[in-house]
Amino acid sequence: MSSTDHDAPVLVLNAGSSSLKYQVLVPETARVLAGGTVERIGEDGSGVEDHAAGMRRVTAELGDAGVDLGRTGLRAVGHRVVHGGPDFSDPVVVDDAVVRDIRDLVPLAPLHNPGALEGIEAARATFDVPQVAVFDTAFFASLPPEAATYAIPREVSAEHRLRRYGFHGTSHRYVSRAVADLLGRPLESFTQVVLHLGNGCSASAVDGGVAVDTSMGLTPLQGLVMGTRSGDVDPAVFTFLHEQAQMSVAEIDTMLNKRSGLKGLAGVNDFREVLARADGGDQDARLALDVYVHRLRHYIGAYAAVLGGLDVLTFTAGVGENSAPLRARVVETLGRLGLAVDPERNEAPSREARVISPDGSAVTVTVVPTNEELEIARQTVALLDRSA
Repeated sequence: MSSTDHDAPVLVLNAGSSSLKYQVLVPETARVLAGGTVERIGEDGSGVEDHAAGMRRVTAELGDAGVDLGRTGLRAVGHRVVHGGPDFSDPVVVDDAVVRDIRDLVPLAPLHNPGALEGIEAARATFDVPQVAVFDTAFFASLPPEAATYAIPREVSAEHRLRRYGFHGTSHRYVSRAVADLLGRPLESFTQVVLHLGNGCSASAVDGGVAVDTSMGLTPLQGLVMGTRSGDVDPAVFTFLHEQAQMSVAEIDTMLNKRSGLKGLAGVNDFREVLARADGGDQDARLALDVYVHRLRHYIGAYAAVLGGLDVLTFTAGVGENSAPLRARVVETLGRLGLAVDPERNEAPSREARVISPDGSAVTVTVVPTNEELEIARQTVALLDRSA
């Protein structure tokens, strides 16, 4: 690949059922040329009838921003695909067979993969460059069988492809490697727990750069308390509510995904507002915060045991990167595990990756901003380089 090629950008697309988030960036330098989101695709009055029209809107917005993809020499399009199922453990160049395989996975991700497919098809019709699918589940394809397997009849799991897949994989992969750069240590030399805390939340246990456990499961519902998702609940909740409250399976599923978590407990799902209300004495918000923090500590302790010892704890994503009070609350009772934060370091405003634990701490605590678009772009060009 020539030096000119290395200056060429990658278009990263994250397509949902009614949205198309995009960013144009140069993977080698992390320079972002433009980005944005086309929203309300297919909705009445939006003027964007489908993803093909959304892609035309993208190119128009890029033109308005002064980005001429024809002139700059677009290198490739990298697509975020939420669910790769049991077979996609690495990025893959998109062709008709890959599209069919992703469509076959729609039952595992009915809310996410259809939108990704629409985005892929629109981009293939618009840009005559390689298209690469990067799967959110791929980082967790390395989970050992004891971590990935549900204790249900094997024939049921095999027939319906049931296992713990994990999500937010591009974020966990990017952040775990960025921690190695921050600390100046080989990735293979330490264990870490990564907490991706946004409206959706997930935890991972990473040993030498390899994921060995994760909080999300077959779907993004399992695990930590989230903005509107419950996280872990007794599976019998479904049967109980179906029989005692006459709720349908669809109603229960909607409740657990969209009306639970912080929103279900405190009435709001913006973590900043929950924290402000809790500090102001709101008892519902206090309970929501306590449940949220308790679940985080639960997973940190469990993963420290799974890893046989913890070297690094990392906070990332919107809440993890920006809420110093949360980080302090999570760590304050974990001193026996070697965890502590330095108040001045923790509270200092910064957008940079940084260590917030005291010097000499048994466990290093870090804050590392995630960059899923950059990770997708890097995986895209790495695959194309290997294929050249």
